[in-house]
Amino acid sequence: MGGVVLLVDAGPDLRTQALREGLREIDAVLYTHSHLDHVAGFDELRAFCWRRDEPLPMHATQSCMEVLVRMFGWAFSEENIYKGYVKPGARIIDGAFFYGSLKITPLPVEHAAVETIGFRFDHPGARSIAYLPDVKRVPNDTMWRLRGVDVLVVDALRPQPHPTHFSVGEALDVVRQADAGEAWLTHLGHENDHAALDAELPAGVRAAWDGLSIRL
Repeated sequence: MGGVVLLVDAGPDLRTQALREGLREIDAVLYTHSHLDHVAGFDELRAFCWRRDEPLPMHATQSCMEVLVRMFGWAFSEENIYKGYVKPGARIIDGAFFYGSLKITPLPVEHAAVETIGFRFDHPGARSIAYLPDVKRVPNDTMWRLRGVDVLVVDALRPQPHPTHFSVGEALDVVRQADAGEAWLTHLGHENDHAALDAELPAGVRAAWDGLSIRL
């Protein structure tokens, strides 16, 4: 969108995914929450700092940023002045923000005991998309912000209920409430048979896969 490359979260397999997708540069990182599977690839971000003179913007809630600073204190240290290291530019998320004409709206959700957000992306002339990778409950205010989104990517861990993630049925309920034009189920656990799940989903809803590309 508008030539801006944004990375949502930095998981432990970031290097593998970046190589697979030919991802050589990013303009910023957006964090959903501080669970390890969303931040453990932090050091791999150094490859995106080599050709930058300015710090790499990293957007996160206050609580998530505090965890990042504790985990990767060397990167946030004023003594981190040498080339070849991650140079984070901490930016606290306290509302919607923009990259050019791209509007990014944080979407607070409930997921375990850690503060967690998803994101909605709106750009003139393109379909809107919302991403909720880890969620157990969508508060009313967030549901209001989701209403009418063109594409919804949402957590659907397994067929059975789970204490901190949506089941497939719960995810489908949110798709219906949001009145999304298109939806993709993500964060799929091994309890889901991908082909069987995809075959039984309602029209407009699909099971996502690694390397999926969505045209907006």
